[in-house]
Parts: sequence; C-alpha cells; structure tokens
Amino acid sequence: MKKFFEDIKKDIKFKSAGPGKKLTEASSSKAEVVQSSCGSKHNRNAPSEGSQRAGAAALARIEQHPRPKVHTSQDAIRNQGEVQFSRGKGEANRRPIDGYSETPTRQVKRELETAALADKERSNPEEESKVVEKDLSCLSVSGVYFTCPLTGATLTKSEREVHIKEAILMRFEEDAVEASVMMVHTFNKDKEKVKAAVDIMSKYIENICKNPTEEKYRKIKLSNKVYQEKVRCVDGCREFLEALGFTSILLPVEGQEEEEEFLVLLEHGPDALELMKERRDRLQRGEPVRAQLDRQPQAFRSSPHGQRFELPPDFYNLTAEELKREQHQRSESVEKNAMMRTKAMREKEEQRERRKYNYTLLRIRLPDGSLLQGTFYAWDRLTTLFCFVRDSLVDGWRPFELLAPGGQKLTESEEVALAECNLVPAALLTFSWDAAVQADITAAGGSSSAILKPELLETLRTLS
Repeated sequence: MKKFFEDIKKDIKFKSAGPGKKLTEASSSKAEVVQSSCGSKHNRNAPSEGSQRAGAAALARIEQHPRPKVHTSQDAIRNQGEVQFSRGKGEANRRPIDGYSETPTRQVKRELETAALADKERSNPEEESKVVEKDLSCLSVSGVYFTCPLTGATLTKSEREVHIKEAILMRFEEDAVEASVMMVHTFNKDKEKVKAAVDIMSKYIENICKNPTEEKYRKIKLSNKVYQEKVRCVDGCREFLEALGFTSILLPVEGQEEEEEFLVLLEHGPDALELMKERRDRLQRGEPVRAQLDRQPQAFRSSPHGQRFELPPDFYNLTAEELKREQHQRSESVEKNAMMRTKAMREKEEQRERRKYNYTLLRIRLPDGSLLQGTFYAWDRLTTLFCFVRDSLVDGWRPFELLAPGGQKLTESEEVALAECNLVPAALLTFSWDAAVQADITAAGGSSSAILKPELLETLRTLS
C-alpha cells in the first residue's frame, strides 16, 4: 500500500508540473515553465486531518482483504498470448510478470469483467456446442458406428454397451447356457475375477462328474466364503449354474436354528454328466461379446479433394474441451520444431501424438482415379487394411501394393499398427496392381474394366 500512495503522489506531482513543451522551443521558456512548476509545488496545501483519517481507514479496509496472487495487465497478456482456454471460451489464464503488479483499481475492473463474462456464459449454455459443432454435410464421415454381432443393429459408441446387454438377456429364452456364458464374459470388466469364478464353477462340475453319487458335491452353500468372494460377485455365474440345473432350496444346517439357501443339483445320469462337461468347456472358451466397428465402406469418383478430411470428434481420444485446447496449442508447434531435439525425443513425442486418436479414416486411390474409403481402429494391423481392400475388389485374388503418403510401401506381412505407420487420424493411400502379374494379364489379352465390386459402385458419390 505504501507503493500505492507513492504512485498517487507521483501522479499529483506530474499534473502540477504545468503545460508540456516542445523540444524545439527556446530555452528561455523552459526556465519559465520550471519556475512555474516550482511555484505551484510550494503552493500545495497539506492534507487536512479529516482526509488523513479517511485515507488511514481506506488503507485498513484494503489490508483486511488478501491481494490476489496472480497479477497481470493487458500489455502482459498481449506479450504472452493465450495459454489455456477456460470454460470453453477463449478466456486466457493470466500469468504474473516479474517486477509488475496491478493497481487495485485495475484489479477490480478486471475481476468485474471476468464475472460479467462468466454470467454471459451461464446464460448461454448452448453457445459452446454451437462453436464446436460442424455441419454434418461437410464431414468426411458422419461419425463412428458399430454393428451388434447378435442383432446386426448399427449403433453409436454411446448405444453399443446397453444394446449388447439387452440382446444377451433376450437370448435366455432361446439358450440359457449360451446367454449366461455371454453374460459372465461380457458384463464383467475385471478379467482376473472372471477367470477365478470360471475356475471355481469348473471345479464344481468336475467334482460332480467324478463323484456323481456324492450328495455333498451337488450342493453349493450360498453363504460359503469361497462362493461369496469368488462367484457371487461376478454377474452371470448364478444364471449359469441355474442353466445347468441347480435349484435354489432352503436347507437346515447342523448347529443352526435357521435354514440357509443352497443351490442343489438333482442326481444326473451318464448322458447328463457328459452334457455338463460340454457346457463347462463352453464356459471356459467364452469370450466377451463386443460390438464390431462398422468400416462404412464408401466409393467416390475421381476427385482432387482426396486429401481433404473433415473428421467428427468421435475420431479423437479427447474431450471437446481438450480438442479446443489442442487446437490452441498448435500455435506453439513452430517453436517446438525450431528446438534441437534428439531422435528419441522426437519418437516419444510422435507416440504421444498418436495416442490421441482412437480411429482413423483411410482413403485408397485406385488406378482409375476413384477412391475407396473405410474407418479403422488406430491400432488395427496392416493385415486388416489389406483384407478390407481385397474384399472390396472384383479381382480380390490379384496381388497389389499400397503406398503411404511420402511413397512408403506398406507390407501386409508386417505386424505393424496403422498408428505406427503414421496413418492417423486420416490418410490417402495409393493402390497399384502387382507389376509382374499385371504384365502377364495384359500379355494374355485379359483385363477387367471394373475394379470395385458392384455393391460399392451402386453407392458411388462425389467428394465435395
């Protein structure tokens, strides 16, 4: 606060210095101005006693409130630039500049402006989504979609999990054993717990098959510690046991007054025991039911816009807030590229960049100029890409080559992910027939006018 009052005194001294003067004016007038300013200085009156008391009270009030730790100014903001988006807007976080502090008046003004901006954002909650949203007609693909392997339905990312669970539950009417096996492996995310539960239920079945007449092996006490800790906590286990023929029954327990619940299996014949072994094997071989990525194969006419991609947010492993921050940070890439970095540093940064993407959109330019487009996981292997292209060709048996941007030849036999080949989040590849086989076909006088299958040509579109 001492500095604050010193600033005020300096302002008063400056204003009382008199009118300004050009450097080209005569020196005699300079002395006159100095004399005038000195005279005005001697004519100043000291603050009255009331003014001094008011100033002391104001100083006490200000000292009661802690000053903000972050200080800045508009000049500092312009020098530093925006460093982070706040509340989905371009409001920059302001950083302190060494040796500079704001005056209380300026701090209050800035805080009021920030509060007004926050109120405006609260009153317009849909404004953020309007900024991020893109016109679907401008997108290269409308989104990422999946296919349910049980129903064949096309689903979005948010729909797939619920839909698959409902589809599994509906299968109990047709095959309770199959549905319960799906339930065990799909409804539970912890693979270790699933494995432990499967091992224990397999042990139940093995004991029954080895000792078919022993009643104790055909009863499972539900309050048993092993059942409670290993089986009960895994969804679908009880449904599987009931599908095998276990029935819930209350039975007396020695040394207890109240009966307890048991799962009891009636005595089975040899054929029934063999069936139980087959169902145990199905449980052990079970796999989670997962929605399959819909590659959305699409053919396009020859176009100079083949390298132009507009992707929806589904392709990124980032939230909308992170996406906006990522766009802002691109402005810093020039400085990073100018820095001296080792090969290991560059490779590490490239790997970090690739992990931002879940999916990739690939286009393949064919010899006739047309384009084939498909959606892939960023970590799909090159084999998946070659199979997709081969399944889209009329002559899928013919060997072909794919070249990545920059002329890099892709090899189907390599166990390399698309992300590791820098084919994310989108890329345009070049297709060519194997030269030797093509020469043999040409020499024999054979050729195929169409490259893509008819079902793709029926939906041929033009890139805009």
